[in-house]
Amino acid sequence: MMAEVATVPCINSTGKLNQSFHCLSTQDLVANILPPVLIIELLVGLPGNGVALWIFTCRLKTWRANTLFLFNLVLADFLLLICLPFRIDNLFRGEHWVFGQAWCRINLFMLAVNRSASIAFMTTVAFDRYFKVVHPHHRINHMTSTQAGWVAGVIWAVVISLRLPLLATDLLKQEGSMCLCRSFSSYTVIPPAIQLHYMVFIWEFFLPLLLLLFCSARIFCILRQRQLDKEQKVRRAIRVVGMIVAVFVLCFFPGIATGMVSLYIKKFRPRDCVSYNMAGQLFSLSIGFTYLNSTLDPVIYCLSSSMFRNSLKSSINKLGLVEMRLSRRGSMTSDG
Repeated sequence: MMAEVATVPCINSTGKLNQSFHCLSTQDLVANILPPVLIIELLVGLPGNGVALWIFTCRLKTWRANTLFLFNLVLADFLLLICLPFRIDNLFRGEHWVFGQAWCRINLFMLAVNRSASIAFMTTVAFDRYFKVVHPHHRINHMTSTQAGWVAGVIWAVVISLRLPLLATDLLKQEGSMCLCRSFSSYTVIPPAIQLHYMVFIWEFFLPLLLLLFCSARIFCILRQRQLDKEQKVRRAIRVVGMIVAVFVLCFFPGIATGMVSLYIKKFRPRDCVSYNMAGQLFSLSIGFTYLNSTLDPVIYCLSSSMFRNSLKSSINKLGLVEMRLSRRGSMTSDG
């Protein structure tokens, strides 16, 4: 049951009601269905990523390029998941945001930044596998941890700079007595910051997807040509990239598909608010798939890094409940 909604108007930074929106409405279907989904993802994903973060920071003694990229992936997922309780609270209140304008911006900024960073580092891990298998003698394979740190820093800088406009935009909307905190809404006139937000949302799906499909196809073709597709080390490389592609499509395609349908209805059927709001609710529900990515990523950590697997197995062995055999270090398709 949703909590009672306080009748406090949403005031933006200029002291005026923020009402320049078309077909704006609450999303009752989303408020009823999405909270249990997000709670499950939070309860599963936060411990999984917390354990991964602990292993990377406290258990690993050797850092290599792939390890550093995986660490940044788990960091992005962990930061995203700790923002979810505010969205869950928001949905339990029937989408009424009670944390104020500033935290609305910060929360949506954090969710957007870490979603983009997660996609970027997933793609980087896949590229690492691609070079190790297809171009085993390329100098990229000999990248030091310092050089990988610079690459990770550039990725974070680009991701944050593209999402900074969210911090400078009034994102609270007035709907009756409700304060709606959304980064995706039917603006009558779309602000430049939101236009950039939409463009990044679309391109951060299609561009990485093309790169991931390219990596997968090249790895498969090269290994078939070399007749190496039956070797265990090579099969692991194929599984890593295949898992990344599968998780990527499962988690991010529903949001892109429903979002583009919403944009189509708004552009070509602007008076059809019923269809637009239904498409908007389906888009919001698809966000549950988006956050599922951060819950499933620990599987990628285990598949991608033998050092991570060994550290995890060693930690489990110390509990004395089960004895797990450690993997052999130093394969061409793992980070060590």
